[in-house]
Amino acid sequence: MSSSAAASRLHLRDLLHPVVAGMISVIVNYGGTFILIFQAAKVAGLSPDLTASWVWSVSIGVGMTGLLLSWVSREPIITAWSTPAAAFLVVALSTTPYAEAIGAYIISAAAFVLLGLSGCFDKVIRLIPPGVAAGLLAGILLQFGIGAFAGMSLDPVLAGLLIAAYVVLKRFTARYAVVGILVLGLGFLLTQGRVDFSGLTLQFATPVFTRPEFSVNALLSVALPLFLITLTGQYMPGMLVLRNDGFKTSASPILAVTGLGSLLMAPFGSHAFNVAAITAAICTGKEASEDPSKRWIAGIAAGVFYIFVGIFGVTLAAVFMVFPATFITTLAGLALLGTIAASLASAMADVKSREASLITFLASAANITMLGIGGAFWGLLIGLAAYALLNGRLPRRQTVATTAEDAVVTKGASH
Repeated sequence: MSSSAAASRLHLRDLLHPVVAGMISVIVNYGGTFILIFQAAKVAGLSPDLTASWVWSVSIGVGMTGLLLSWVSREPIITAWSTPAAAFLVVALSTTPYAEAIGAYIISAAAFVLLGLSGCFDKVIRLIPPGVAAGLLAGILLQFGIGAFAGMSLDPVLAGLLIAAYVVLKRFTARYAVVGILVLGLGFLLTQGRVDFSGLTLQFATPVFTRPEFSVNALLSVALPLFLITLTGQYMPGMLVLRNDGFKTSASPILAVTGLGSLLMAPFGSHAFNVAAITAAICTGKEASEDPSKRWIAGIAAGVFYIFVGIFGVTLAAVFMVFPATFITTLAGLALLGTIAASLASAMADVKSREASLITFLASAANITMLGIGGAFWGLLIGLAAYALLNGRLPRRQTVATTAEDAVVTKGASH
């Protein structure tokens, strides 16, 4: 009996960290970027019902696809709405009728399904040297690490408390550092009266079907940019996050499933959802679990939280948005410190690719924006060009373990 109880306690303890990681990724997503969807809805002149339907469709879609992919693959496949696409829509929806925009969402989603079924994207991912991939990830995440400390200028007490607590917990109980700062931060905000939930009431969201319309203008001005922005700004770095932490799930089913989900949810307002990048890193690294084989639980947890938020639509999304910005940015930055450190170490590990990896890191951190395409794409392009010039050849297809944790995953599989 006692050994059985001990096993049960161990099992529950092992669940805690990936579940909390999944919850933090959801909080960061809603608290950090969800405002873009409300801004785009306002620009488009959408009614409260249509806005709630957009929240419902994107939340349920993200939750269902992430939960399904994580369950089937036993890897932490974290999905999210396309943040760069939402930023793009803040401008695009000002000149595009909503029904035509829905048609454009459908075309873009169908293109992702076809790309996933073709298997081409997997081949491209395998050409990227591991050091360059790690440099890209470190560059993308750098602004979040800096953001954890930049909050000291805006809210020194809150940010200072979280940072100090994180360092102390890392020293004495590293396993519970992220959990500890989450609980401590929430407790501090509640005792200070800095979050007010009194005006919030739970009410179910009702999906509203919008009949799509198709036009050449929407195809060129919405569907094509939406596809390219999501592909380069979300899928590419998102898959590299998974690869960097040793997970080998093919990109093809992820593209096909998220594309199909986007296709089904588009008539209800969902613009696009995809594999996550930044919030995925919270769930794929050691902070989620020391054992890589248990991190898929974070994907399940994130999916459940997304679905729960989606059921109540705007109401619960608003809950996440009442948290102070400093709390969100500091929490996200501290949760990602381990991933940033591991990525930098991996980027500098191989002498042959070290300089190209450093160039990738700096170019990605600079967040270059040209031709409407974000920094992840340009950082990767510059890094690959530097690799080719410095080594006198283009990258070759990766067929062996490429990260320190690959050995752990392979060893675990052999047993």
